[in-house]
Amino acid sequence: MKTETFDIIKSSGEKAKFSLEKLRSSLIRVGADEETVNHIIDTVRDELYQGISTKEIYNRAFAMLKKKERHLASRYKLKKAIYELGPTGFPFERFIGAILKYSGYKTEVDTIIQGRCVSHEVDVMANKNGNTTIIECKFHREKGINCNVKIPLYIHSRYNDIKAHWDKDLKNSSILTQGWVVTNTRFTLDAIAYGKCANLYLLSWDYPENEGLKDRIDRLGLYPITVSTLLTNREKQFLLSRDIVLCRELIGDNFYLDHLGVSETRKKRILNEISMLCKS
Repeated sequence: MKTETFDIIKSSGEKAKFSLEKLRSSLIRVGADEETVNHIIDTVRDELYQGISTKEIYNRAFAMLKKKERHLASRYKLKKAIYELGPTGFPFERFIGAILKYSGYKTEVDTIIQGRCVSHEVDVMANKNGNTTIIECKFHREKGINCNVKIPLYIHSRYNDIKAHWDKDLKNSSILTQGWVVTNTRFTLDAIAYGKCANLYLLSWDYPENEGLKDRIDRLGLYPITVSTLLTNREKQFLLSRDIVLCRELIGDNFYLDHLGVSETRKKRILNEISMLCKS
């Protein structure tokens, strides 16, 4: 039976046809060599069955990558790692702020900005070249939940209220130019259409094309600490509670591993894993 005839179950519960090429592309994307890619594809192909879930396919590929090279497995689990930034949305806000900071923006996280009608709590405020952007982060803990058109509609009204006051406030030395909505999941087609029409910038896991979260993270090497395959969940939550959100932040503040009682041998393995990840 051809692999294309197998139905797989996505995280949303929807059915889709299995694609070997999508699996191949995801493995090449994380840096796996041709031999590793072919071995994983051959193994997954042999284990396919009708109704297999994308989670099962992912777990199989992840386990084989981890045996090969841990930093490749870390890159492969990026999407899952962003979900692990929860349960609150604050680490995700800091994560988005960090990505913008390394893109040349000056950022503030969790600020209060006055609007014409009411004051607003803004997740991230970013300034670059005299232009200011306000960003709303929509973090979802569960897979398969998309942001519908209600989200950009709501954020656009908040942006307009803030801008109405901002433009009249002589204390503001920069120009408020745009509002963003950022999510760790996806936007519906209506949400994207409204964003384009209202000049509201939408950023999700894979949107805009080639400029989505996954593209920016890979390009800049700004991986969340939750991608590590060596740190335990307890250790990751401890680091997040200390505002260590990025792998590269742990490299600079590795004394936190001493606070956790991590042995020198294991500490070296952890730092080696995340150093290779950031360099890749």
